[in-house]
Amino acid sequence: MSQSARANRKIAAGSTMTKRQIMLVMIGLMAGMFLSALDQTVVSTSMRTIADDLDGMSLQAWVTTGFMIMSTISTPIYGKLSDIFGRRPLFIIAITIFLAGSLLSGTAMDMYQLAGWRAIQGLGAGGLMSLPLAIMGDMLAPRERAKYQGFFFAVFGVSSVIGPLLGGLLSGVPEILWISGWRWVFLINLPIGLVALAVVLAFLHLPANHRRVRIDWWGATFVIMAVAPLLLVAEQGREWGWGSLNSWTCYVIGALGILAFILTEMRMKDDALIPMKLFKSQTFSMATILGVFVGFAMFGGMMTIPLYLQLVMGATPTQSGLLMLPMIVGIMTASMISGFVMSRTGRYGRFPRIGTAFLAVGYFYMTFLTYDKPTWFVMIGMFLIGAGLGQLMQTLTVASQNSVEPEDMGVATSSSTFFRTMGGTAGTAVLFSVLFSRIPETIAAAFSNPTFLEPLKQAMSDPAVINNPANAKILTVLNNAMNNQGSAGDALNGDTSFLVGADPRLADPFLVGFSNASVTIYWICLVVSLIAFVLSWFLKTVPLRQRSGIDEIAARDAAISAEMIAEEMGAMVDPGTAAGSYTNEPEPTSASRKKSSSSS
Repeated sequence: MSQSARANRKIAAGSTMTKRQIMLVMIGLMAGMFLSALDQTVVSTSMRTIADDLDGMSLQAWVTTGFMIMSTISTPIYGKLSDIFGRRPLFIIAITIFLAGSLLSGTAMDMYQLAGWRAIQGLGAGGLMSLPLAIMGDMLAPRERAKYQGFFFAVFGVSSVIGPLLGGLLSGVPEILWISGWRWVFLINLPIGLVALAVVLAFLHLPANHRRVRIDWWGATFVIMAVAPLLLVAEQGREWGWGSLNSWTCYVIGALGILAFILTEMRMKDDALIPMKLFKSQTFSMATILGVFVGFAMFGGMMTIPLYLQLVMGATPTQSGLLMLPMIVGIMTASMISGFVMSRTGRYGRFPRIGTAFLAVGYFYMTFLTYDKPTWFVMIGMFLIGAGLGQLMQTLTVASQNSVEPEDMGVATSSSTFFRTMGGTAGTAVLFSVLFSRIPETIAAAFSNPTFLEPLKQAMSDPAVINNPANAKILTVLNNAMNNQGSAGDALNGDTSFLVGADPRLADPFLVGFSNASVTIYWICLVVSLIAFVLSWFLKTVPLRQRSGIDEIAARDAAISAEMIAEEMGAMVDPGTAAGSYTNEPEPTSASRKKSSSSS
């Protein structure tokens, strides 16, 4: 018998995996999650270079939208299919699809191709985000899982922050090995993904889990109908106009899709894509709601702070990635500490409360941000926000997994990821809409402020300033605004390179305007964090189970088998003796008989 077969047989029997086996599997799982999280942000700083090379600046939003829609929609589908057919084959399929999309994206010849190939990437990414956490749920008990999942969410935080850094570095190089630098933003996934695939094929051995169920095709159809239009309007609404015909069409289709999806899931019961029975658990329901708010606040901070660092503080994309290190440290430290404590005590109730409190304190601190604050001021705020997120992301996932039966581990994990992603998408759309709506107002207010207006007038009449090539672009913007050929308030909606190297007296009103608009975003995130803090007190917590999903299923099947044997033995004994011997034995329930027959 091969080593692979022996490992599979051992795990199928309900034995606990060794630490070496767990660590080897974790390498593959974390590599997969790293790729998925990285690809959500790595394109942001390289998109301008990509769009210039492929001559499609006006189409760049579709590159992001295609990836986001497909990854979000596929998340619950992967979770349900993995509950039916097993985690291992679905995870291998997800890695393969993602690598194929990465290779195709690296060879795209125009923006339409790139958008299509990115959608294929997103189809694989949906599995790479949710399945590793579900696999950990199968291998480890919730108490032990908390310790290991801290590493997973640290990987998520690190990849989310270094994505812009890596994108800026690769796209800033004309060629690497005779291939355009920006193409390596996608091709770099290939070696990492192949390592993950090799580790999974060699070391991830879970018992087969084939169950005869109905496939929820209509549920999958309606979740696409519900989510796709809403994500589309979230990305394009600012450009279309939130009250435009296109936006209202998306609202109506999305609402009808949600209604049809709920009715379908109620009819499908246990076979549903997202079974409604999960929401009967107060713990699962509240953890899901908290996940939506946390996703909203998380992506709000991660998307706006790098913009502040680049526009107001003048950092390059590479520098802004390095300046985000305090948030990485906060996420990693809080994830590992909370995981260690949960593993030792078996309890997690304090972390959602402390985490949301840290999040609220961090955003309240950031409301005092001004354009002239030193870098260390922003870094303290980032650390506080990161410390809050690190206590929340893994805790809410463990709470969701601990509240469901082992058979529903995949769908519970994917549902948690799905709703957190939806919250993040909504947060990104709403906060960016508010930001770019506020910028014209705050810039106009800065230009009317005597503190900045007088130095601006002096600079515009200074020959040294006028004749300096570094000021040419910003002077054009200001002159157009004075001649009613444009608005200074709308100048930050497009190319912001005119601020680079410009005289501070000319640039300060723009920086003040953007800084004040950002503070509005932090106030919104503060309100969302406070709502989450209040809700965290309603999260019903129960001690974490001390058995893994595999062990629980094995123990339950053994108990059912023993019960069946006892029943058969009772039937073989003399009726009078049997009556005396088995008077106190409980009659097997219909549920146990059903499970027994399905197991056999």
